Amino acid sequence: MQTKIDRCVIVVLDSLGIGALPDASEFGDAGANTFAHIIEGSGAAYSLPNLAALGLYKSAGLDYRVPRYDGSFAKMACASRAKDTTAGHWELSGLILKEAFPTYPNGFPREIIAEFEEKIGTKTLGNKTASGTEIIRELGAEHIKTLFPIVYTSADSVFQVAAHEKYFGLRRLYEVCAAARAILKGKHAVGRVIARPFTGEPGSFERTSNRRDFSLSPFDRTLLDIIHESGGEVLAVGKIEDIFNKRGISAAFHTGNNAEGMKKTLELIKNKASGKSLIFTNLVDFDMLWGHRRDLKSYAAGLKAFDDFLPELKASMNENDVLFITADHGCDPSFTAHTDHTREYAPLLVYGSRIAAGRDLGVRKTFADLAKTIADIFSLDGIKNGESFKKEILNP
Repeated sequence: MQTKIDRCVIVVLDSLGIGALPDASEFGDAGANTFAHIIEGSGAAYSLPNLAALGLYKSAGLDYRVPRYDGSFAKMACASRAKDTTAGHWELSGLILKEAFPTYPNGFPREIIAEFEEKIGTKTLGNKTASGTEIIRELGAEHIKTLFPIVYTSADSVFQVAAHEKYFGLRRLYEVCAAARAILKGKHAVGRVIARPFTGEPGSFERTSNRRDFSLSPFDRTLLDIIHESGGEVLAVGKIEDIFNKRGISAAFHTGNNAEGMKKTLELIKNKASGKSLIFTNLVDFDMLWGHRRDLKSYAAGLKAFDDFLPELKASMNENDVLFITADHGCDPSFTAHTDHTREYAPLLVYGSRIAAGRDLGVRKTFADLAKTIADIFSLDGIKNGESFKKEILNP
């Protein structure tokens, strides 16, 4: 008798792209390849044997000999016209953006800033495109003196607010970000408002792990909604709850870094699932700490830490579990044209006791194939985009 799959685990290695999409040049990202450039820049002795056995190198078109493959693999194209966190995760959950979220390369319109300042009762600093670490270095001292929050953006659809945890206060920072989220709607409905807290004194400012995202609600039902509405359990680890604006989630576990995210995911897997269950984890350090900061060495070390963690993760799984490892976009740490995300394919690695080993699922047309497949595994309808590969990965 076949084992019924009743739990799926998605782990998003945030920003681990595996090669530029055909339209990457339209985003200023021609030649980007997050994974390949990490491998090239890490020396001959560097290897990720456990990810290799799941097909990561193979899906990326890189040579790596493995005794045998442990799972199925593919690379997935992003069908949404975007390269940001929200679009990537929403597409993984079944939604495709027809139009990109608005971006503000020259800063936000004066009327938006004026409304924001009136709402929060204070002036602001910044209002320009900037690196998060650079803008607190530039304006952090003035912020401490005036207590005006620092507003900035990037190539992504984000309204970011930086403030000092001690002098401005973390709770107040979250409150002003919630106010910004309420204002930014209609034609100015940015994908995310992000709270960017920092600590320290002038010359030694450091961003903290208390970042919080204030996203739009998804414009249609997602995989999370469909599982939750069916009576299933959806457990969100990391910033997943923020990305989906708390919708379709049974319980959320915010984590401060990759290590905490891996630990919490392992803990949840060790708990026996009751009925249909989805664990959805985002490991953000790859993107936030190493991709945007173009820190290839640390990115490589982070991948090695995850690779070392994989055997324990796999050993904790039950025969009714399936693990999906993927990404939401790229953020090539070797890219010099800018410090933003890069428009890339995402890997798809699938593992479980019922999963075919060594099955190449080819190039998927959309990230939504993942949502369609999980819904198919759970015998649920409602995912409008994508093509299921359930029959291709399940052994009889």
